[in-house]
Amino acid sequence: MIVVAGEALIDLVPHGAGAPLPALLPRPGGGPYNTALALGRLGADVAFCSRVSDDGFGEALLGGLRAAGVDVSPVQRGPEPTTLAVAAIGADGSAGYGFYAEGTADRLFTLPAALPAGARALALGTCSLVLEPGASAYEALLLREAGRGLFTLLDPNIRPGLIPDADAYRARFAGWLPHVTLLKLSEDDAGWLGGVPGGPDGPEAVVLTRAGAGLSVRTASGREVSVPAAPVTVADTIGAGDTVNAALLHALAARDALSPGALRSLGPDAWHDVLSFAARAAAVTCSRTGAEPPYAAELPPL
Repeated sequence: MIVVAGEALIDLVPHGAGAPLPALLPRPGGGPYNTALALGRLGADVAFCSRVSDDGFGEALLGGLRAAGVDVSPVQRGPEPTTLAVAAIGADGSAGYGFYAEGTADRLFTLPAALPAGARALALGTCSLVLEPGASAYEALLLREAGRGLFTLLDPNIRPGLIPDADAYRARFAGWLPHVTLLKLSEDDAGWLGGVPGGPDGPEAVVLTRAGAGLSVRTASGREVSVPAAPVTVADTIGAGDTVNAALLHALAARDALSPGALRSLGPDAWHDVLSFAARAAAVTCSRTGAEPPYAAELPPL
């Protein structure tokens, strides 16, 4: 089982061109939520670990996960409201966000006693590792499960507007890296963080997404593999990076590579296939408005 931990929120996506104040359509979102949803749609054995509001938005978020086959038994519930993220879509389909997160349910996540039985991998990232007090609980979960030998994926998915002290966050991020098996960064993330990390004490592999230029991986042993982006007419990029996370994990699971040390033995052809699968999956998401990742039947078999 793959466990995805982190926030579930509601994206408010602009709808209707030309209006001074466009209508905002509520869509399920949050990087970890989208990753779990995408894994479920791909047919993976996946669970979601978070804290979700008891409000109507929270019920809709959990309903979407259940419909995709995601185990939501690790989800904590609370009476606080659901976090809202207001999306602004650029001319190229790229998305920026403003967040309404003060006093929301997902910020009060507490460290669970254990993950579901059979957990092989843990994926974390985005707002959940920034907003306290929940961020410290998610950090503790990462350190505990990495220490138990779980494969870990980290996607920081940097949102600068949520980070009050950039230097403190960068130092904290560096402290996570020895506990991360696979790091996924966008070019924007890498630029904000000051470069793509590497070295013997860091992740076994770093996947870099480069928007329309495709994806690349650099392993701790120095191997580098790149693939082009899949052709697509972009509606928007909401959820594309989260779909990449899910597709990477799903493709690696198909190769029995979700264990510490396994990435070191993957050859160039295997990495090419894994990255190409992730690129195709992300292209499907980009072709749709909002975070709507593909189902397994929409992609070539692994």
